[in-house]
Amino acid sequence: MTVLTVDETLQQQMREWRHHIHRSPETAFEEVLTSDLVAKVLIDAGLEVDRGMGITGVVATLVGVQPEIGSLAFRADMDALDLTELTSCDHKSTVSGKMHGCGHDGHTAMLLGAACWLAANPEHVIGKLHFIFQPAEENEGGAKVMIDDGLFDRFPVDAIFGLHNWPALEAGRGAIAYGPVMSAFDTFEITVLGEGCHAAMPHQGVDPIIVASEIVLALQTVVSRNIDPLEPAVVSVTQVHSGDALNIIPNQAIIRGCTRHFNADVQQLIIDRMTVLTETIAKSHGATAIINYEKRYPSTINSPVESGVAEQVLRELLGDNQVDIDLPPSMGAEDFSFMLEHNKGAYIWLGNGSSEHSSPLHNPYYDFNDAILPLGANYWINLAKVWFSNRL
Repeated sequence: MTVLTVDETLQQQMREWRHHIHRSPETAFEEVLTSDLVAKVLIDAGLEVDRGMGITGVVATLVGVQPEIGSLAFRADMDALDLTELTSCDHKSTVSGKMHGCGHDGHTAMLLGAACWLAANPEHVIGKLHFIFQPAEENEGGAKVMIDDGLFDRFPVDAIFGLHNWPALEAGRGAIAYGPVMSAFDTFEITVLGEGCHAAMPHQGVDPIIVASEIVLALQTVVSRNIDPLEPAVVSVTQVHSGDALNIIPNQAIIRGCTRHFNADVQQLIIDRMTVLTETIAKSHGATAIINYEKRYPSTINSPVESGVAEQVLRELLGDNQVDIDLPPSMGAEDFSFMLEHNKGAYIWLGNGSSEHSSPLHNPYYDFNDAILPLGANYWINLAKVWFSNRL
């Protein structure tokens, strides 16, 4: 296969888009400036553009000469994180407490580059191709919101593909998993209700902090002593809040955290054990515990045929020795999983790591590696060519 590539002019344009987005990070469902830029670029490229799905989502469509052979979709996420940037790069965030610490600025720029290139070279899109720019991937499930707004009713597809930069892989490498890629993601909040009193007279009340402390420790046994060691699962307490004064035992304590898993049986076991442990410990102290467990993102699971197409394109683009197909799934989560529940598709990791880009995702020192912008755009371009060619 002849590998299609973007030229230096478009590479420079992608860098400029990426830096512009990075300077003005916007979090869940607030991606107004970002979606304005995305829509303008796509309209200027001559594509049909739809806005407002999922509040700030953007969908662009390129229709080939034989739309009846099939519809394909590529997706990029646009949102930033609630995180204070500590890098010293020239394009550092100008918004206090917000930064692109996961590389969604790069994902958006790569897909914009591919959309512009394919719009200028439409002979490689024989059927119908949708470019989906999604808001609120971080925690808020923007993919599901777009779907609930009718994304796949208005833009039905035969397959959908996504990607994420991966600092643990060197730039120039790629990875594809056949089956599970990323775990499911749930959250929980436990409210422990005790009885407040003077800190000098603890016997006159029920200390919710003591109860919460025991619950936090007990939750560490949910995975280690209840779930098969060969089944991946995580229960993490990430917040404990209680009290305002040094001499008052408060009325309540709140515990928050998240869980990760790959199948429904493990999920239910986690819920059951958390409930029993929490309620029993609280009752033993004369307190009450209220559990709010929320199922958030399902597991991200690739379909086999589409994984094969993605692997083929990665090998032709990067070289056989640069592609991993046996990396273990990540316990991180991804709301692209909702899109894969509705369609066949595949989600890949594109190496982002280098000596200058060694910080992990969600780190205040993270910055997307501009060197992989053309690799990402070239992946999308060649994926479109191969997928449509396979439909003929």
